[in-house]
Amino acid sequence: MFRFEKVSQDPLTNLTFTIEKKEKVILFGPSGAGKSTLLYLFNRLSEPDSGAIYFNGKSIKDYSVTELRRNVGLVLQAPHLFPGTVLDNLKYGPSLFGEWEQGNAETLLEYVQLPSSYLHKDVSHLSGGEEQRVSLARTLANSPEVLLLDEPTSALDYQTAEEIEEVLEGLIKEHEMTMVMVTHNLNQARRLGDRGLFIMDGNLQEDGTIPDMLDHPKNEKLLKFIEG
Repeated sequence: MFRFEKVSQDPLTNLTFTIEKKEKVILFGPSGAGKSTLLYLFNRLSEPDSGAIYFNGKSIKDYSVTELRRNVGLVLQAPHLFPGTVLDNLKYGPSLFGEWEQGNAETLLEYVQLPSSYLHKDVSHLSGGEEQRVSLARTLANSPEVLLLDEPTSALDYQTAEEIEEVLEGLIKEHEMTMVMVTHNLNQARRLGDRGLFIMDGNLQEDGTIPDMLDHPKNEKLLKFIEG
């Protein structure tokens, strides 16, 4: 689905890997390693200094940014909702393509376990957890093939984070989406991911299944990172 060939973007150097359809990939490593930088390359929120990135066999530069981001949705740590109501946020993306249907709104809220009464609620009146749910629903409104997640629960309290995790897990399974997620929480990585990319010192240090990487790290840097 995605192929990175010798991609560099400070602080990342010469990354080459592929991601297959329906994989649940965790990007992890120490602060400043470039995890978010790498995530943003997937949907051109950032552009590589060198190398090539392919999505479904085609260079991502051959897609319009709008089309790419429609298929490769991003949920950030801070939701960044648009001013207005929950409904305004949900219909924004599909409306750009003339695809919004009013009946979609309640379904989207159902996906993220919010009642339909929230549709006309101003986003300024939402809690942090509710904002993140609406942000997720807004991304799902475009029916993306790939879901990019940049530490989506790190700003939330433990219980709310757990609830968002459950929502994510259910949605990814139900919609058979490919997931690429940045997290600093190794327990969360174990719960939500099936493959890990360990980034450190600008390089991809280890690539493998999450249980193997966390329980039997082959790389000395990964071992030290896990041990803290």
